[in-house]
This record gives sequence, C-alpha cells and structure tokens, in this order.
Amino acid sequence: METVKIRNRDMSWDIAADIHFPPDFDRSKTYPAIISAHPIGSCKDQTSGNVYGVALAREGFVVIAFDASFQGSSGGEPRFIEDPTLRVEDFRHVTDYLVTLPYVDENRIGVLGICGGGGYSINAAMTERRIKAVGTVTGANYGRLMREGFTGYDPIGALEAMARQRTAEARGAEFKVDDLLPPSPAEARRLGVTDRDPLEATEYYRTPRGRQPNGLNRSMPSHQAAAIGWDAFHLAEVLLTQPLCVVVGDQVGAFGAYRDGCEIIGRAASKKKELVVIEGWSHYDLYDKPEPVGQALAKLIPFYRENL
Repeated sequence: METVKIRNRDMSWDIAADIHFPPDFDRSKTYPAIISAHPIGSCKDQTSGNVYGVALAREGFVVIAFDASFQGSSGGEPRFIEDPTLRVEDFRHVTDYLVTLPYVDENRIGVLGICGGGGYSINAAMTERRIKAVGTVTGANYGRLMREGFTGYDPIGALEAMARQRTAEARGAEFKVDDLLPPSPAEARRLGVTDRDPLEATEYYRTPRGRQPNGLNRSMPSHQAAAIGWDAFHLAEVLLTQPLCVVVGDQVGAFGAYRDGCEIIGRAASKKKELVVIEGWSHYDLYDKPEPVGQALAKLIPFYRENL
C-alpha cells in the first residue's frame, strides 16, 4: 500500500488517499483501477479501504481509497463539511490523478461506493465519463436522507435553523459541530435508539470493531443546506449509462439503502445493471463481516472484471 496526496487544484488543498496494489504488482504493466469511496462520516481507513480496497486489490485491481475533502486526512477548512457537490468533485480529482499513473489503464477505471459513498459514486459517474463501471455496497442517497430522517422530515425547518447558525458563525460565533452518533452502543440504547441502522452504526463506529481516529462521524450543520437540495439520482434516466452493480442487504433500517438500491436500478439508463440482495444481512453487516462481504465480492469481482 502507498499513501499519496492528490492536489485539489480548484480549492488548493490535498486529498489523502491510499493505493492498494495487486499481488506481484509490476509498475511496468498497466492495470484496471477502482476508486473506493467511504461512507458519510467515515474515512479511507475503514470499510472502503481496509475491507473492499484490500479485497479488490488481491483480485488484480489497483484500488485507490480516498478521504473526502474536509474530512479524514484530507485538507479543507473548516473541518467536517459534508457538501455533496464538493464530494462529487473529489472523484474528478482522484480520476485526474489516476490518469497520470503509467500503471493505470485510463480506459479501465471503475468506482465503488459504500453507504453515502455509493450515492456519490452514482452521481459522479453520470458526468465523469472516465468512470466506466459503477458498483455500490449498501449505497444511500444522502440528499433523500437529509430531506427525510436526518432532518426529522422537516427540511424547511432544518434549513431555517442552518441559516441561523451560518449567520451566527459569519458574525464570529464558534463553529458548531454535531456528533452524528452516540458515544457507545449502551448510550444509544439509553437514549431510546431502537432502529437497526443507527444502533448498528454506533456498534461499528464507536467500538474497536470499526473505530478509526479519522472516522469521527461529525458534521457542521451550518454547511448542510446544500445537501437538502441535492439528489444523488437526479437525471439517472438520462446520464447514468455505465454498467451498474448495486449490492444491498435485505435486513432494512432507517437509512434506506435497500429502498435506494431498488430505485436506482429502476431509474438508471444503464443497459447492464443488477440489483444484488444479500439475504439475512443488514447495512452495517456489509461493512466488514466476512460472510456478507464475501457474498458482495462474489458479485462485484466478476462485475469489474467483465466491465473494466
């Protein structure tokens, strides 16, 4: 593995990324490459890199797992901004970097997105034609989530609160940063959290199972307004034409990845598309548990081999 810094030439900061290489990697040869995108509030050191990135590299792909701008080890201030437009632009900068590497075949670049990274991957591929194949694992449409559960189904009220907070910060108030999850599974239960997805998210991110220093699950509410007006699947009927493999678990929760997976398969203009339902497993099981991850990879590996 090699850690690199990719210059975001539009914003003048660096995007941090880990490149995972195939066994017996030879820099004089060319390889297909996969961009691996992490979930909301996550980082390249979690499922996108240390699970799927490592596994796909073992199968002969060069895999680049990157930290979103404003998050993880990437640059950008203030920290913990989750702006979908900027998240999608990160994919372009990572692709720019890949096409400069002599060992990457520029005509064989794919993308894999996990959770919110799945929605971003789909949206990026619509207008980034250097991406030739799109895979998602429990991919979620962050814009839909923001209009629904993440704002208590009151997007207008949330926008008004965000506007007030942004005005306060513009006038010198301290930046407000929210923790998106409770500090422990026990605290989540004490607070009355009962839905599968937030409980399992807490169990993943707030225990040694998935905890990483940069996977902090924090966000600045004053900079969330753009997400409420954004939709990962906008114009998919026209612009999403690449081969598409969407992996979801059938144990559904509040974050809605199963629903989003069904929707994008129905809407995508792609002639080659498949919805893969992993029976008996949930959103966060697909992050790192060997059995469901193995089932997901059993579909994704031949998908990328065929289409890259």
